[in-house]
Amino acid sequence: MTDIRRLRYFVTVASERSFTRAAARLNMAQPPLSRRIQEIEEELGTPLIERSARPLSLTPAGQLFYLHALQVLERHDRMERAMASFITAQRPRFTLGLLPSEFYVRLPQIVRRFRTHAPGTDLILSEMSSSEQIQALKEGRIDAGLGRVRIDDPAVAREVLREERLVAALPAGSGPANEPIDLAELARMPLLLYPREPRPSHADVMLSVFRDSGLNPSEVIEVRELQTALIMVSAGVGACLIPASSQWLAHPEVICRPIKPKAYSPIILYHRPNEHSPQFTTLLNTFASLFAEWGYPVPSRLTGTIAK
Repeated sequence: MTDIRRLRYFVTVASERSFTRAAARLNMAQPPLSRRIQEIEEELGTPLIERSARPLSLTPAGQLFYLHALQVLERHDRMERAMASFITAQRPRFTLGLLPSEFYVRLPQIVRRFRTHAPGTDLILSEMSSSEQIQALKEGRIDAGLGRVRIDDPAVAREVLREERLVAALPAGSGPANEPIDLAELARMPLLLYPREPRPSHADVMLSVFRDSGLNPSEVIEVRELQTALIMVSAGVGACLIPASSQWLAHPEVICRPIKPKAYSPIILYHRPNEHSPQFTTLLNTFASLFAEWGYPVPSRLTGTIAK
């Protein structure tokens, strides 16, 4: 009985109308290809190709065989795609929401460690704001999220993984890069806030830094994302507060200076209450082991499933 491979050989020869071109397309030598076609003809007991013609042509039997071969190959390919989709659907998936641009420095290590400990799980990363992550968790579109806003919602639990230091992004020439800048001085500059929407967001975290010190920025300019804010800083439009880990995104004409008094932005893990899935536990253990390696304090709840 003719197998799928030989059917492909025949269809290729028929479509190319040349053994030479078909062999090149199939990346094989011509003699073995000719033998495979002869085997099909011997099994069927009738010639399929008129070899004396130039270019090659199909016999009436060959034309009929060609039409059925195309149908068989199309069904076979459709079956393979269906099975591949089915097998993929059976693999556990874990979708992690995260803020655009932030966490990227450490993200490759997080993904590698997670995949090492859960090789049979597909880790899906989905960029969205903190408030969007909360909604996505409630709707079941993500399994956990990494954000920066302390959003109170009874349907979502949160765990502060770390308080990250904020720095001031300023136009180049705005003082020595290693010299702290006072919040009061920053309050007198136009302040670039991101994201503009949806709220609450990191923009509210930045505003709270000033309000906690009894200050209000003289001017607020809202932009959609961090990269836009940094471009405007480089153009001398104003200043911006960014997490220290995001300094690598800064334009060459932007300097980053420590803030006085020190200010922080939380890294928060959002999840559903009483989450106990093996994939979620793997995520917790991933953070716990990497935090220890990076020299960060390891929250006690990272050592096991969070129950809040």
